[in-house]
Amino acid sequence: MRPIFALALLAASAAAPTPAPVATPPANPADTENGAATDIAVTPVAPINDAPKVTPFAPQFSTLPTITRPDGWAIVSRDTAWRGLMRSNPNNRQAARWVYARSQIGLGHAAEAIGAIAVMRQDEPDIVLVPSYQLALGAALTLLHRSPEAVVALSVEALTNNPEACAWRMLALAEADQPAQALGQVQCAIPALNARSPAVRARFLLAIARGAERLGKPALVVMLLRTLPAGNVSAELLRARAQIALGHVAEGNLLLARAASTGDRAERLDVDLSVLEAAVARGATPADAVKQLRHIRYVWRGGAIEERALMLSYRLARHRRDLRGTLEAGATLFRYFNGGSARPTLVAELQDTIATALAPENSMPLDQIAGLYWDYRDLAPAAAAGDLLVSHFADRLQAAGLYARAAELLEHQLIMRTKDIAQGPLSTRVASLFILAGEPDRALAAIRATEENAYPDAMLWDRHRVEAVALDQLGRTNEAMAVLQEVPDGLAIRGELYWKRHDWKALAAVTEPTLTGGEKMTDVMQAKVLRYAIALAMLGREDALARLNARYRAAFGKLPTAATFETLTAAIGAIDPATVSAAMAAIPSASPAGDIADLVDAAPVVAGPTG
Repeated sequence: MRPIFALALLAASAAAPTPAPVATPPANPADTENGAATDIAVTPVAPINDAPKVTPFAPQFSTLPTITRPDGWAIVSRDTAWRGLMRSNPNNRQAARWVYARSQIGLGHAAEAIGAIAVMRQDEPDIVLVPSYQLALGAALTLLHRSPEAVVALSVEALTNNPEACAWRMLALAEADQPAQALGQVQCAIPALNARSPAVRARFLLAIARGAERLGKPALVVMLLRTLPAGNVSAELLRARAQIALGHVAEGNLLLARAASTGDRAERLDVDLSVLEAAVARGATPADAVKQLRHIRYVWRGGAIEERALMLSYRLARHRRDLRGTLEAGATLFRYFNGGSARPTLVAELQDTIATALAPENSMPLDQIAGLYWDYRDLAPAAAAGDLLVSHFADRLQAAGLYARAAELLEHQLIMRTKDIAQGPLSTRVASLFILAGEPDRALAAIRATEENAYPDAMLWDRHRVEAVALDQLGRTNEAMAVLQEVPDGLAIRGELYWKRHDWKALAAVTEPTLTGGEKMTDVMQAKVLRYAIALAMLGREDALARLNARYRAAFGKLPTAATFETLTAAIGAIDPATVSAAMAAIPSASPAGDIADLVDAAPVVAGPTG
């Protein structure tokens, strides 16, 4: 209730007539030493539009000595702050806000401090040029765990060698997972750290000690923590791991036992995890280590404990060549902890793991590999190398008849990684695979989702061929035929569609214009003529059959299909269903429609007109 009350109270005072100035209390020595304003503190709020503008404070503020020690955050009592809230006026309001903000930082009340600091800047933008203001902003942001913003605020040139700024910058960098940069601030921060009580100093030293531990500097961890009391369990844990890393195993285990007996639940889990880490570091892997780590990760989420448990799980999985376990632990580290300080190495290792999983040498079933890749596709190698890896794996899925799996993998590439004209051939392949999988609706969606690009004619025709097959399979035959009008071999594909559904009249109509002389009777030409003959026979067009026989008898004379041709072009009364079935079986498998015939054949047979 207190912040809400303060906000309402200040709003009322700002809207009311400005009271007469009141005498300010005498400055205390700490205020004078640190250049503090002596007006009464107020709680900040956004200014009311009709409220008088405040008198600039930055010129006076900039002449005051910059805070360099923790005693610069002079604390005023709560009663004094509330009285000042009602008595401030535009002439002393900025100075009063500064006293309030400075006091709240001293008390560790970051939310209250940041509010006052923000309003000071809102009313007077130039105040950001004052080093003490930037120091207060950085300290408040650090207390709020907004470390990246705090580092920016504390990195102005005027604060480079300021001990108090170095202390807060060190803490912000350590909590932003930049341990090397944080350690660089220690020497500068020593005076400000020594001026704090052990209890207040603990947060700073624990943060930097954790950074030193991450960097593999156990001796530095011990040195940094030597001023903290033995009762600090967090410090005991850090000391224990450092002693074990230095080879002092008995001393480290004693510290772990002490922490386990006095710590809270999180600290006891930390002890269990530390024991596992020490065992793995010595080359020994407890038989139930994976089970223990899974338990720790299940009962505790977030923070350094889960991150360390994930890292240890990841290392153990890699050691056992467990692809799924490696990707599961590594992906969680990458997605929820940004990979930690070893992010570049982690990313490279996870990409290698994905490549290993997709490699032909992997003996896992293909559908399981596809599922594994799909779950962790955001970890796949980037750029051309990753695209080639997925393309080759899609080839293997297609060869195994797993068309839908292959299509879904490539569809992700199409949508997320391919741009502009490169979407042309990939969209054709994705649509073809969906047709083979019996999902023409998804095939059509892949084509339509990428139709805004300007493709070359050859690429555009490939897309139209597949689009037409998908439309035909969806029962939208008229649309399919319209699409094929723009394709050079459109008549051949239309003929394939008619042949598939036994639409003899339409087949005869589109085939006749494409017949050539009988000089080169390739398998494709034989198939075209024999299909035409069957269509004519089924339509009862005996005169056309006679002309066809006269035209191609010599060309078929020495071919294996000669007898079939003579049978199909004989008198209509000599042809029965059994004859037609035998003739159809004898037709060469080569299709006039080329490769697109495989997609047409993938569709279920649909009965069509027979004449």
